[in-house]
Amino acid sequence: VVVAVNSTLLTINAGDYIFYTDWAWTSFVVFSVSQSTMLVVGAIYYMLFTGVPGTATYYATIMTIYTWVAKGAWFALGYPYDFIVTPVWIPSAMLLDLTYWATRRNKHAAIIIGGTLVGLSLPIFNMINLLLVRDPLEMAFKYPRPTLPPYMTPIEPQVGKFYNSPVALGSGAGAVLSVPIAALGAKLN
Repeated sequence: VVVAVNSTLLTINAGDYIFYTDWAWTSFVVFSVSQSTMLVVGAIYYMLFTGVPGTATYYATIMTIYTWVAKGAWFALGYPYDFIVTPVWIPSAMLLDLTYWATRRNKHAAIIIGGTLVGLSLPIFNMINLLLVRDPLEMAFKYPRPTLPPYMTPIEPQVGKFYNSPVALGSGAGAVLSVPIAALGAKLN
């Protein structure tokens, strides 16, 4: 249970899964790599722990259920339902299970061959998933992310102001000159 819950939380946060429709085509590669990696790592760990082919599919099913619950929560917050994307993990996990079963439970083959199959299949399944989303860029501007409360809003850095101060100049010069001065001091001793 601990493995399932924690790895699910890691996976659904890898690649910013809910809002990968924001900038769909730019984030797709990052999303695919992170989701494929997290699915394989979690499923292999889970599968080798039990030693039972079928465990990866079970693991992907748990993640899918959790993610649909999260999708419902975002929908309740006012986001349109087709803006919140649930990744397609189950078919790729089935390929991983099939590899584990076909190679007579060889863990190295499961990792290499199964991992490759997941890496090749998951982007395809999620590309189909992505094509079904209604105009993701328009939706991203129409429904921006929830704003942070004032006490959590980051303070903008004062770029350029610090560099002109005498304190910055002195500390920078001191940092640069400290190395040759230290070397000279060591040589004199």
